[in-house]
Amino acid sequence: MTTFTATTSSSATLDSSRSDIWDALTDPELLPQLTPYLHRVDVNGDRWTWTVAKIPLLGASIGTTFTEVMTFEDKHRIGFTHDRACTEEKAGVEGSYILQDAGDGTVVSIELTVQVDLPFARVTRLAVETGMRAVMALIGHRFAANLAHHLGE
Repeated sequence: MTTFTATTSSSATLDSSRSDIWDALTDPELLPQLTPYLHRVDVNGDRWTWTVAKIPLLGASIGTTFTEVMTFEDKHRIGFTHDRACTEEKAGVEGSYILQDAGDGTVVSIELTVQVDLPFARVTRLAVETGMRAVMALIGHRFAANLAHHLGE
């Protein structure tokens, strides 16, 4: 197995209130409805286990489960870092959502880095990580559209 990494960041201004956006982003039952390939989120205190359906990547289908330690700064910041105690997991995410007022709306920013052990040779790093970024961009685009629709925008 080789560890591959991809990072993304984006921001958008939504017409909705921080409170409404916060409620959506912290709802583990709603998140799979908004997020492509996310099958479910199981919550155990500050540990959220994310189960991702199989994603096509370079002729393979990769699915995984990973546990994140979640931190919440009420209606401002959602942080997530991979639970290092879950050593059997082959993937993890580090990052955060930041919510800031923007007139009558809210700026939503996300930064995240995905690390995953995959059955590809190191020599394929450029292709695999390029593919990971493309999949992340697609998921992010669809998530943003689904969130806006959920919020009535």
